[in-house]
Amino acid sequence: MKLLLTGLSILLISSFVPLFAGKRSKVASLSVVIGTVSCLLLSSGICIDSLIAGDSHELSFRMFIPFANFAIGVDPLCAFFLIPLLFLSSLCAIYGSSYMDGKGSRSNASWFFFGLLVLGMSLVVLARNGMLFLIAWEIMTLASFFLVIYESTSSGVQKAGWIYLVASHVGVACIFAVFAILGRNADRLDFDVFPILNSNTTAATAVFIFSLIGFGSKAGFIPLHIWLPEAHPAAPSHVSSLMSGIMIKLGIYGFLRTLTFLGDPPLWWGVTLVVIGSSSGILGVLFALAQHDLKRLLAYHSVENIGIIALGIGMGLIGLSCGEPVVAVLGFAGGLLHVLNHCLFKGLLFLGAGAVIHETGTGDMDHLGGLMKKMPRTGICFMAGSAAISGLPPFNGFISEFLIFLSALFGVTTMIVPLSFCSIAVIISLGLIGGLATACFSKAFGTIFLGEPRSEHAKHAKDPDHAMTMPMLILAILCLAIGLSGASILLLVGTPVSEVSGLSITACSYGFKSAIYPLTAIAMLSMLLMVFGAFIFTVRKALPRGNTESKAPTWDCGYAKPEARMQYTSSSFAQPLTKLFSFFLRTRTKLPGTAETFPGRNSFSTDTPDFWQEYVFRPMVILFAKLSSAIARSDSGRIHIYILYIIITVLALLIWNFFK
Repeated sequence: MKLLLTGLSILLISSFVPLFAGKRSKVASLSVVIGTVSCLLLSSGICIDSLIAGDSHELSFRMFIPFANFAIGVDPLCAFFLIPLLFLSSLCAIYGSSYMDGKGSRSNASWFFFGLLVLGMSLVVLARNGMLFLIAWEIMTLASFFLVIYESTSSGVQKAGWIYLVASHVGVACIFAVFAILGRNADRLDFDVFPILNSNTTAATAVFIFSLIGFGSKAGFIPLHIWLPEAHPAAPSHVSSLMSGIMIKLGIYGFLRTLTFLGDPPLWWGVTLVVIGSSSGILGVLFALAQHDLKRLLAYHSVENIGIIALGIGMGLIGLSCGEPVVAVLGFAGGLLHVLNHCLFKGLLFLGAGAVIHETGTGDMDHLGGLMKKMPRTGICFMAGSAAISGLPPFNGFISEFLIFLSALFGVTTMIVPLSFCSIAVIISLGLIGGLATACFSKAFGTIFLGEPRSEHAKHAKDPDHAMTMPMLILAILCLAIGLSGASILLLVGTPVSEVSGLSITACSYGFKSAIYPLTAIAMLSMLLMVFGAFIFTVRKALPRGNTESKAPTWDCGYAKPEARMQYTSSSFAQPLTKLFSFFLRTRTKLPGTAETFPGRNSFSTDTPDFWQEYVFRPMVILFAKLSSAIARSDSGRIHIYILYIIITVLALLIWNFFK
């Protein structure tokens, strides 16, 4: 624990260095890079020990705040989240040192908040006291808010920041209610004094619902996701990578931590998670498919992948409630492993998007194209991330989704009616999500990296420097390495699954046995195919060509010179699917005017607003604003009017007490 505290102290000190760096922006970025990397190195030992051996380490100091102790600890669940958190933070800091270069001393404030964000997230995971958890959560929220509004000159950025701040604090109110219920009979909010609530009690039900809303708003469950597609595109790309890759997963961590305070789950808890996961996964990828902006597309895919994680947790809870430990173990393992995998491939994709925006000046996919020739390293890394997020072997996204699929498959064979129905729903949802995700990233990769450039910026793009390329390469290699690791990756999730599910390590190991053979076989087959492909490519390169190459114009088929305007755009590529699901998407189409006999220059455009924001939350906000303005009229500023209000209230209470 001493090394961990030392790492946190270094991170805290390094976060304040940018405030005193003045015009030396390099010093500001370097200090935060050193702080995050040092914290990762100093904390990795205790985290690995906890993951492998299942040990717990705790440390507590008294704080002069009611109900609060500076109680921190490392257990398998904490370690499983802390290592990816600090690892991705370190890579994002290195990437950001080049991405933010040239912005001068103006970037110093962003580095200060970046360091505070990493520190706040680390304390959220380490906290063993409810009040400390809430303080760390607030640090994380405010730091990320200031990073989102970094480009505050744009009204859209300011709007995104305020939507995020309001949504976050609605969630905080629910999280506060969770700790208030858990610690209602205690003089402090330390986790070790919280009783294990019987799941059939009203208190347990309230804790489950409040935690689902509070932590679900941070994770991005539909319909609590409205801040996510607004905030992620607004933030700098290395911050977007950190927010999507790990910050939203702290909502999952908080929910899983809350489950450890509750008893055996009733069936409806798991069914609720499956419904939320299916709707978030399917609708998230549908809205992503309709986007033109690259970072907004990736933001909606965060909603989709949070839905996949919820499906895994839902299957775990249903397995426990139905007395099927194999289903529970595989479900929780798939959900937890997808937390790690999403951290890697979504971090990679946002960094790749940042490289594209950094070099071309735009994230609008319809203004890009042909970047594979100009930015080959970025293109290869983005292609690896696209395959991983689509759940294609041999990349890591396939492993976690396969475990959830396997859990559902075992659920169907149990012939327990509610479990079988939920399992069928999970299998259908995963299939639909995977197919739509593949179509979406075929669109994204093809529109951005293939074909011909659609703008002057795309024509003159190039790969960024090593500080931006190296983090992408590391993440791409890890995505492939985990996918090829086969069943050995299960060693990382055994102890966390045991802690969340309440099952023994022996029971978890037994549950993993059913997944060992197929995962190993798929990994070996993937490696053989890769070796065979490399062999064919090498032989083909070595053989002499039988014919000399010659260049000639293509068959013109009615036109002599193809142009970039003749290529598929992102909207035209996805149009068959978006039209099929138009009932959910409600896409608005601006058709070109053709009333004139000889029309001049015209345009065609489509726009897909977020259904929940447009038709649910915006009317609610407007109604609330009208009610507030009506109430405000009663605030006349006259004392005798206020006295009248008091008299009316007292009379009403007396009458109510009389007829009570």
